[in-house]
Order: sequence, then structure tokens, then C-alpha cells
Amino acid sequence: MLAAARTLSISIDRPVAQVYRLVSDPSSLPTWARAFCRSIRRTDQGWIAETTAGTVGIRFAPANDSGILDHVVTLASGAQVVVPMRVVANGTGSEVVFTLFRAPTMSDADWQRDAGLVERDLGTLKRVVESAAGT
Repeated sequence: MLAAARTLSISIDRPVAQVYRLVSDPSSLPTWARAFCRSIRRTDQGWIAETTAGTVGIRFAPANDSGILDHVVTLASGAQVVVPMRVVANGTGSEVVFTLFRAPTMSDADWQRDAGLVERDLGTLKRVVESAAGT
């Protein structure tokens, strides 16, 4: 059975390399993904984040030249959530694309709330990157 999915995106007036550099750095999550990540730290086991859903592990895609920003979030229960994310060229700027999957037990209200939180975080990402001109 397929899960419902929603793809959200935002245009950012900065080159792909600049957007990728920020988003691919796990330590930047609390800067732009504020609706999700309160803090993050690197441990011997990998990245551990304090989030609105509690403490989670996060594993990021290896550095690449394709703009792939996928990550896997491991919840306290051990369940893993795959988060597909990309940054692609859009003229001289970038488009950040985030696919949100609906969990089977998620209510309509929770599904809408999560989509709203992702949209808010993408808006924050846009403001953060565009305000960091020349970096």
C-alpha cells in the first residue's frame, strides 16, 4: 500500500552550492528547521537531535554533487522515517524540494499540521540563506 505523499518546494535566490552547503551541514538544522529541531550534536553513534518529537537520531546522505539531501530520522521507538530532500538549479538560484510522507496512523489534522511546519521551515531556510549573501 502506498503512503500519501506531498511534495513541498521553495525557490531560493542563491546558487545551488550555497544552499547545499548550508543544508547538508547537520549542525545547521536548528538554524533553519526550527519547527523540527531544537538542538543537534554529533556523538560516536552519529547525529542526535532534540526535536519536537523528542530525541531522535539523524543520518544524512553522503556528500554529493547531485544536490541530494536525503536523511533518515530514527525515532525513540526505533522506527525510521525516510525524508527525501533535494536542491536543484532554478536559473541562477535554487529550488529546494522536500517530500513529506503521511504515516498510516496520522490524522488529517496532523498531516496538515506537519505540512505547515515543513513549509514554515522551508521559509526560514530561504530567509537564512538569502540573508547570508556571498557565503
